[in-house]
Amino acid sequence: MCGIVGISGKFSKDSFLSAVQEIKHRGPDDDGTYFSNLNNIALGHTRLSIIDLSQLGHQPMFSDDKSVCLIFNGEIYNYKYLRKGLEQKGHTFKSNSDTEVVLKMIIENGIECLRDFNGIFSLAYYDNDKDDLFIARDRLGIKPLYYYSDTDSFYFSSEIKAIHKLTKEKFKIDIDSIKRYLTFLWCPGEGTPALHLKKVLPGEYIHIKNSKIVFKKAWYKLPQISQSRKFNDKKEAIKKIQNVLLASVERQMMSDVPVGAFLSGGLDSSSIVALASQISPQIKCYTIDALGGTDDFAEDLPYAIKVADYLNVDLEVVKVDHKDLANDLEKMIWHLEEPLADPAPLNVLYISRLARKRGIKVLLSGSGGDDLFTGYRRHLAIRYERFWSWLPIKYRNQLEKYSSKLDQNKSYGRRLSRLFNQAGSDGNDRLVSYFQWLKRDDLIELFSEKIKKNLSISDISKPMIDFLDSSFYENNIDKMLGLEQRFFLSDHNLIYTDKMSMAEGVEVRVPFLDNELVELAAQIPDTFKQKGREGKWILKKAMEDFLPKEIIYRPKTGFGAPLRQWIKNDLKEMINNLLSEESINNRGIFNYQSVLQLIKENNDGKKDVSYTIFSLLCIEIWCRKFIDNKS
Repeated sequence: MCGIVGISGKFSKDSFLSAVQEIKHRGPDDDGTYFSNLNNIALGHTRLSIIDLSQLGHQPMFSDDKSVCLIFNGEIYNYKYLRKGLEQKGHTFKSNSDTEVVLKMIIENGIECLRDFNGIFSLAYYDNDKDDLFIARDRLGIKPLYYYSDTDSFYFSSEIKAIHKLTKEKFKIDIDSIKRYLTFLWCPGEGTPALHLKKVLPGEYIHIKNSKIVFKKAWYKLPQISQSRKFNDKKEAIKKIQNVLLASVERQMMSDVPVGAFLSGGLDSSSIVALASQISPQIKCYTIDALGGTDDFAEDLPYAIKVADYLNVDLEVVKVDHKDLANDLEKMIWHLEEPLADPAPLNVLYISRLARKRGIKVLLSGSGGDDLFTGYRRHLAIRYERFWSWLPIKYRNQLEKYSSKLDQNKSYGRRLSRLFNQAGSDGNDRLVSYFQWLKRDDLIELFSEKIKKNLSISDISKPMIDFLDSSFYENNIDKMLGLEQRFFLSDHNLIYTDKMSMAEGVEVRVPFLDNELVELAAQIPDTFKQKGREGKWILKKAMEDFLPKEIIYRPKTGFGAPLRQWIKNDLKEMINNLLSEESINNRGIFNYQSVLQLIKENNDGKKDVSYTIFSLLCIEIWCRKFIDNKS
């Protein structure tokens, strides 16, 4: 696991070397560069050694004739199988690394060979003879990759901070993306907080020549299986899940360094640890104790302890309270590089830090279980729609209006309000609304008069709506899972998991998102996933052979923190500082009186907008770090 950075265009060697050091935390074991002054190409790499720890795995890595060059961030779990095929065609290898296999696969088969990789990656491949540069990202966007174009150069990197170091132009705020961060708490699609700075989309590659984009291509699309081709035998589906998930865990434990695991005590992480412990009984596990509990969720720690005892694995606990959040919030945004309004990234940071101290460089995560098999409350909400969605639009609008007036200090008030948010909408618009944390009217009022003049809110959900409009999912559960896999994972969960773990030089792997399991999950009927009130029913049945039922059928957990309590009490000083009248007016994006009113309504329980307030905090910190360049 590593960090990559590159330029096609004019560059300063000293500036580029400085940019490489900006992502040194991603690869503390080694680094390397390649420069072609003739073609105006610079490539840089920082290495976290996981497979083949020797210098033979050094990058940039070159073809035998030195004509092509590769920088690669990731792991290819089926690289040994691919290597055998290459050897049969006459290729020889100097190393035991998967990077050399990736290089020779591209040489042999071209960039389309990305489809053959079962793994996680972002990469850049440069053909010096043809002066062709390709950059690419894995199927589900598990590894991040950003790019930025100015008048004479094309920049790309695993992290924004390296691009920030290189660009001559000062970052400017992208209001379209800010609208999305405030609405969803993350930004669906290619946008980032900075204008012209984009994400390479999951399953996409980009061809660059002479510092310009030649074309972009989606080399992978999520599987969409018609109902008639899905499993109808429950026992067969359960057995298949057991076998494929075990194979996935075994593949992803491939490593020349020790492997540990997250263990929250929820079904997903517990399932991964249960299967991993069959392969490596001494696996080390780590969990969080969020002092003060977690908003609206059952406490995790007792369940994590029960799982560890049941499986007889070591478990270390990291305690977190509001002081940690306050102290480390700026650090979190610096490493996230996007204003993701969720305290959960700090949990990943703290666990990764402890794991690294214990000599663990690879951690297994349970991320992705909810996104393949259901498990979020919005999946249950879709099932509840049949009780009210048939009502005339007039009555559905009244449901939305009355539910929004419930006491938002109470969990039932918040849940009903979110359940009937945009109840008057139909089809895909209503599905997307389940991801929204802020109503459109409230969003508009937050912006300053200057911004409002050119503000359009019609495009907030466009990336998600466009995705659904171009797909052929046959029911709303499958549509929702498609949105989870395409957006919620890559633009939220996977971004923060990668950034916060790599901040400590730790690689996180996600067995639920293994190619084979993603394909299998698409073949499972929605009625086997969300079965009445029971989310993830099929996965729960599959895990009954490996875990006690009190763990499998426990209440839903959230890998987060009691943010609502902290916003209303412990973080007041931070709010008064970052969202002061002077701060907001100087920034010029938001209206101070509207922000003040929002905070008051949140404290009074009239609105549930703690996460929106947290989003405003994160946006201001991001601006200070990446626009004002304040330490």
